[in-house]
Amino acid sequence: QKQFVESGGGLVQPGGSLRLSCVASEAIFKFIALGWYRQAPGKERELVAAISNYGSTITYADSVKGRFTISRDNDKNTGYLQMNNLKPEDTAVYYCNTNLWDELKSPSSLHSWGQGTQVTVSS
Repeated sequence: QKQFVESGGGLVQPGGSLRLSCVASEAIFKFIALGWYRQAPGKERELVAAISNYGSTITYADSVKGRFTISRDNDKNTGYLQMNNLKPEDTAVYYCNTNLWDELKSPSSLHSWGQGTQVTVSS
């Protein structure tokens, strides 16, 4: 069963940066797409960015385009989310998960979520 450990969150001022990491336990990590998600209080979990198994295809939510960069290191079973120019509306718990590319678009259908990492953007 897959497991994820997210880290790298924290409190940052608007305009600041954070780099999130996601370590996955599954042996098939390098064969499967990876997504980063976030969930703010009172809101549904949403897909922020996704990357295909070898990184040839990447997509971002409109709200983070030009500010966030997703990447992965398959040798380390690790995914990353570089977040720049953070805004208060980016405040949320951030999670990662893996699945087939089309399945990543429906977070409600995914399972085995990790604890997530809290990102708070505030002055």
